Amino acid sequence: MAAKTGIILYVHGARDPRWSEPFHRLREKVAARAPASPVVVAFLEHGKPNLAEAAAAMAAEDVIRIRVVPLFVGRGGHLREDFPRQLDAARAAAPSVEFEVTETAGENDSVLNALAAFAVIELGAVSIHKVT
Repeated sequence: MAAKTGIILYVHGARDPRWSEPFHRLREKVAARAPASPVVVAFLEHGKPNLAEAAAAMAAEDVIRIRVVPLFVGRGGHLREDFPRQLDAARAAAPSVEFEVTETAGENDSVLNALAAFAVIELGAVSIHKVT
C-alpha cells in the first residue's frame, strides 16, 4: 500500500469569507488531479482550519506525509516569521507525520508565467472591471 500524502494549500485568509472562494475552487482542481490525496485549504489567519488543525485532521485520516503549498505571491513577514511558528505547531499537532514545504507560489516560474499570460496574452479575453 502506497503512503498516503495529504496536500495543504496554505493561504493568508481575510475577514470576508468570500475572499477564500478562489482557493476553494483551486482545492477542487488539485483534488481532481490527486484523487488519492486529501486536499485542504488552511489559513494563516482569519479562517479555519489553521495549519495545525488541518495537519491534525489529516493525521487522524492516516496521512503520513503532508505537502504544504504556500499560496503567496511574495515572501514577506508572514512567511518569514509566522509560518515557521505555525509549521512547528502543525508538527506538534501531528507528530507522526512527515512535512514537506514547497516553494512559495510566487517564487515558481511556472506560476509567474501563468500570471504573465493572464495579464498580457489573454488581454482581449479577460473580463476587465473598471475601478472608479
